[in-house]
Amino acid sequence: MTTQTHLIHSRRFLPLFVTQLLGAFNDNLFKNAMVLFVVYSVYQSEKAEGLFSAVASGVFILPFFILSAIAGQLADMRDKARIIRVVKAAEIGIMAVGAIGLLLAWKGMLITGVAIPLMMLALLGMGIHSTFFGPIKYAILPQHLHQNEVLAGTGLVEAGTYIAILAGTIVAGWIPVEWAALGVVLTAIAGYVVSRQVPPAPPFHEPEPLDYHFIRASIDLVRNTSHDRRVFLAIMAISFFWTIGAVLFVQFPPLAKNVLTASKEVASLFLVIFSIGVAIGSMSVNALLKGTVSARFSPPSVILMAVFVVAFFFVCRQWVPHPENGLMDTATFVSQPLAPALMVCLLGIAVSGGMFVVPLYAFLTTFVDKAQTSRTIAANNIVNSGAMVLGSLLASGLSAGGVPVVQQLLLSAAMCLVSAWIAAQLVKAERAASAAQAK
Repeated sequence: MTTQTHLIHSRRFLPLFVTQLLGAFNDNLFKNAMVLFVVYSVYQSEKAEGLFSAVASGVFILPFFILSAIAGQLADMRDKARIIRVVKAAEIGIMAVGAIGLLLAWKGMLITGVAIPLMMLALLGMGIHSTFFGPIKYAILPQHLHQNEVLAGTGLVEAGTYIAILAGTIVAGWIPVEWAALGVVLTAIAGYVVSRQVPPAPPFHEPEPLDYHFIRASIDLVRNTSHDRRVFLAIMAISFFWTIGAVLFVQFPPLAKNVLTASKEVASLFLVIFSIGVAIGSMSVNALLKGTVSARFSPPSVILMAVFVVAFFFVCRQWVPHPENGLMDTATFVSQPLAPALMVCLLGIAVSGGMFVVPLYAFLTTFVDKAQTSRTIAANNIVNSGAMVLGSLLASGLSAGGVPVVQQLLLSAAMCLVSAWIAAQLVKAERAASAAQAK
């Protein structure tokens, strides 16, 4: 029995894994149902659609930047399983607010004055939910798993997250918005029920007072985490990766509608392909590394990602739109001559991205004291979210300035090169540390 198969059947891992799956599914069911409905049914200009998509991404990411320091302290100083249950209970109320917004939008009632603000409020709430859950889902792994299981567990969590993103994206693109409203509430309830089975994960030391001054706490947290060069470089590389991901996810819906003249189901298909690819990459790199935590595959992986982004850009440039026939459904889109090349490029972006990022997360949970793991993940989330907010603001600014969405793809390719350089520095630091230990 492989390590991954063994973990799936273990109570040390399975309830956390399923809780994470349901949370990621719900995030994406709600967010994509909201964005696709507004982009395709409310706004009628590429500029407004791109701006709304970017603002929605920014609203979801902002809590990570503000609250991650408090979330990390809390997770390291309290029972992680108990925090999970509190967070999942809060999700039920958050999704009830979001469901009301979706239902009002479906009915065409008070869309701009009430429905969209309610949906944005729920999206902000889900960002807060994920901010407090995020440090735990990785930090709890070294506490419940054996050392030789951590990379496999990290890969399963990452792959499972993208499978859940895939499922939420598919459902959001294919079911009516009123059913999405019901779905997010039921999924939140299911997540809370499963979370009650997560085994206890008490802190490794006596609880300390929490520092609620989020600016001071954030600065101290990032500074303290930066002492290990490998951890610092892993955080920086992950941050650039998620900036790239944020920009790409902002671009997909307006690009599908305005450049490819395709329906919301095709926009959903893009996100599905991306999610499948990251899951494949996450599992593949674990097989290549054979359970060893190492960043040696990260630099070539992200360079390959840049190549696929550029190829995706050129295919989009050559695409022939069909505005006279309305927006293409999925079958019509797939039958287009350039569609296979477009989907292969997108899959390549995602597979190489998954291979890049999974070992870096394993660094964060392996090379720090277990009593500091949650705070390390929280420091990572602060830097990641700051970079992603900047990426969303940059995408918003480019859209507001009239830069075509397809041209913005080149920004993602350039950021891949920065990530490759940082990952190369991490590999050097990794080899230096190994040589020092061998002496």
